[in-house]
Amino acid sequence: MPGPLRIGFLSTLYHTSHILREERWIEQELGVPALWTLCGTGPEMIQAFSENELEAGYVGLPPALIGISKGIPLACIGGGHVEGTLVLAGPQYKGLEELGDVPLVLEQFRHCRVGIPARGSIHDVIFRTLLARHSCQDCEIVNFSWADLIPHALLKGEIEAAVGTPPLAVLCEMECGTHVVIPPGVLWPFSPSYGIVVRREILDEAALLEGFLMLHERACNLILESPDRAAHLTVRALPWLDKDFVERVYAVSPRYCASLPDPYVRSTFDFIPVLNALGYLDKNLGPESVFETGYINKVHPGSHHY
Repeated sequence: MPGPLRIGFLSTLYHTSHILREERWIEQELGVPALWTLCGTGPEMIQAFSENELEAGYVGLPPALIGISKGIPLACIGGGHVEGTLVLAGPQYKGLEELGDVPLVLEQFRHCRVGIPARGSIHDVIFRTLLARHSCQDCEIVNFSWADLIPHALLKGEIEAAVGTPPLAVLCEMECGTHVVIPPGVLWPFSPSYGIVVRREILDEAALLEGFLMLHERACNLILESPDRAAHLTVRALPWLDKDFVERVYAVSPRYCASLPDPYVRSTFDFIPVLNALGYLDKNLGPESVFETGYINKVHPGSHHY
């Protein structure tokens, strides 16, 4: 492939992008220059794909599904993490552990404002589905173009609760005194919090894609097996962070792997009727229009370790 591999990434700390960027594995081991672009949200990354600014990206699957339905030629070639969405709120709100029932937790948020990343993000889709499933339509969703704005909104009292990633949960616990009221595994079991998505034009670059997935899987294993080392590298890539903070993030939902097992694929397609009901999809999609599993099956032929 002529030119650099243009890769979109998010600030989410448990994505392997930070390790690959810091260690320069793509350049050193694949011999390909990498050009990394930070995006604020998954939908923003899909927009960059639509403008042909990226060949690859780390992104939640619902935004990718929306983009594919609109005709953007994308394919998911690898996983990364599952169950990366949770609900958090201040100490005056009781959690699932105390109340024992999700509808009772949600009942507390009637006539409240809940901050969530951009419309169409995986967090937005999951929480809107949760509200519809439990007939709790009286809370106001406030979408943010950058998830980093949510803690500030909590501190100012502009929102009473939030939905987002493990990094958001740890940050808000430290800065806003919040706690997790609905944990990741309850909201949407095996929800595909992010995967590796590429433009279909580069699917014939076998050596590049297999090599990239091999490095991605190595970094996933590093987070699982050596979180201290992985956190050290992540902080070198993002020097304004604290290593202990990164390790706390890793531990919130420690389900990291590069593979695409059947539960990951099934959970992804459980989003299809939801996205249709929300008016986010332009057409229905089948697995063959979203996933290309040949490369990851070569790189990771055994059982998944999510």
